[in-house]
Amino acid sequence: MQELSQRTSQFTDSVIRRMTRVSMRYDAINLSQGFPDFDPPAEITDRLAEVAHKGPHQYAITWGAPNFRAALAAKQSPRMGIDIDPETQIVVTCGSTEAMMCSVMTVTNPGDRVVIFSPFYENYGADTILCGADPTYVELHAPTFTFDGAELEAACAVPGTKALILCNPSNPCGHVFSRSELEFIAKMAEKYDLWVITDEVYEHIVYAPYEHIYFASLPGMEKRTLSCSSLSKTYSMTGWRLGYVIAPADVIDRARKVHDFLTVGAAAPLMEAAVAGLELPQSYYDELTALYTHKRDLFCDGLRSLGFDFIEPQGAYYVMADVSSLGYESDYDCAVDLIKKVGVGTVPASCFYDTPENRFVRFHFAKSDEVLKAALDRLDGWHEKMAK
Repeated sequence: MQELSQRTSQFTDSVIRRMTRVSMRYDAINLSQGFPDFDPPAEITDRLAEVAHKGPHQYAITWGAPNFRAALAAKQSPRMGIDIDPETQIVVTCGSTEAMMCSVMTVTNPGDRVVIFSPFYENYGADTILCGADPTYVELHAPTFTFDGAELEAACAVPGTKALILCNPSNPCGHVFSRSELEFIAKMAEKYDLWVITDEVYEHIVYAPYEHIYFASLPGMEKRTLSCSSLSKTYSMTGWRLGYVIAPADVIDRARKVHDFLTVGAAAPLMEAAVAGLELPQSYYDELTALYTHKRDLFCDGLRSLGFDFIEPQGAYYVMADVSSLGYESDYDCAVDLIKKVGVGTVPASCFYDTPENRFVRFHFAKSDEVLKAALDRLDGWHEKMAK
C-alpha cells in the first residue's frame, strides 16, 4: 500500500476536544473546550423556530445569504471603522475555523512562511501546514503575554514570510493587544509586505479598562487584512458553525473560490435565523460584557482563594493557571489527573506552544454560576487531592 500523507503525519487529534471526551468519561465538570452551557438570545431561537417550518431549507448563495451579509456589514462597518460592501467584501464560512483555513489558503503558497504568536489556538499551526506553508512562532511572554518587538521583527524578516496570524483577544491566554502593540504589528506588516489574518471571535468579550481594536481599522491596514470571526462566542451558539471573512473585494473574490471547494456554503436556515442576532441593539453587547465580567470575577476570585497562581484574562473567557507546584513532568498527565482525582476538566497548555511548556492548564468560565461554583467546590483542596 502507498503511504499516507506525510503532511498530516505529525498531527494528533485536537487536545482541546480530546479533553472534553475524557471529562465525559469520568463525569467531570468540563472547563476544557470553550463552549457555553446557556442558550443563544431568544430573538435568534424564536426566529429559528419559524424558519424550521417556513425555510429556507436549500442551498443559499455559496458565499452567504444576501440578508445575512447585509446584516453583518451593517453591524461590523461602524465597529471596524471601515465601509464594508456586503456584495463584494464578505464570505460566510462554516465557523471561524473554516474562515481561518480559507484565509491562509487564499494568501499563501507552499513554502511560504507564516508568523504565529505563541501560545496559539492549536488550529493555526495545522492550517499553515495543511497549506504547505511553514510557521514561524513568536513568543507571548508570560505573565503579561506581550511580545518582544525585536523578536517579532526577526520573524517577519525571515525570507519567504508571507503572512501573520493575530488572535485578538487571544485564545488561550486572554491577552488583549494594545494600540501600541497593534501599531507595531502594522509597521512590520507594511515594512515586510505581509498579509495579516485576524481571528477576532472574542471581539465582544473584553474586560475594562481594556478595549478591542480591529486591526483593519488601523491606518493602511484595511487593504492587507483578512478579518475572521464567527457568531459562536458572541451569541453562545458554537454548534451553529457560522463564521466569516471580511477583506478587500479582490481578496474575497479569491477566498470565495477557496470556500466553495472547501464546504460549498454555510447552513441556510441557520443564517436566516442568525440575522436576528446581528440586528440586536448595542445593549445586548453591553450586557454580554457585564455577564462575562461577572463570570471572570467569580471564577478568578475562587481560584485565588484556593491558592492557584494564574493570569487574570483581559479578554475572552479562559484562565491560564500555573500548576507546576504539583511537580508533574507532563502537563497532559496533570490535566488527566485533575479530571480523575478532582473532577474538573482543563486543557494542558503545552498544546498551545511550539516549545516545551509544562506549567499551565487552561480553564474556561463560559458556564452558569452554579457550574462554576460546583467546579470551585471540587477544586477545593486540589493540591491534597492530586497527591493521593
